[in-house]
Amino acid sequence: MIRYLWLLLVLTALSGCVSVAKVETGQRAVGERMTVKLEGAWNHINAPGLGPAEHWTMEGLPVDQLLLYSGIRDGDEVHGPRQGKKSIAFRQAMQPEEIVAMFEGMMTHDGSRFQLVKIEPAMFGGLKGFRFDYSLIRKRDNVQLSGFGYGAISKGELFSILYMAPRLHFFPMYSARADQIGRSAVIKE
Repeated sequence: MIRYLWLLLVLTALSGCVSVAKVETGQRAVGERMTVKLEGAWNHINAPGLGPAEHWTMEGLPVDQLLLYSGIRDGDEVHGPRQGKKSIAFRQAMQPEEIVAMFEGMMTHDGSRFQLVKIEPAMFGGLKGFRFDYSLIRKRDNVQLSGFGYGAISKGELFSILYMAPRLHFFPMYSARADQIGRSAVIKE
């Protein structure tokens, strides 16, 4: 009985820490200098420890994630707090390959396996930036994920959008919608 009460107390306390809000179709601000256009609703998850990115999802964070980074400054980390782990911080002099390696470090801190498939110059937010495709095998459940990202640096700040989902079902279902958001981004100079 005491275990049950303890579990109930913990679940009650945690339920107040996580919020989910529907993000409707239309133009949306992400941070102070980036806007994106949605052609369909997404769910915005807000919880302690998620880090500086906004986390959007269609099916829930264990299934698919759209990470939106807006105005990451020199020295800022791209992930939530991780005790005992090496810092993964953005530096404004980073080249696209180094930024991808920074995101790789964020995604593999738990032992997951990352493979860069392609990186190429691309417009992002109206700026010269880059786009990359990757695959990830998540350590905790061996799920194979596919993903892509966009990025650009403006006034020494990083702007980026990353999307990932299970390769066989959810990635084909939602990747075009996520890519449309990446292509719609506008970064104010």
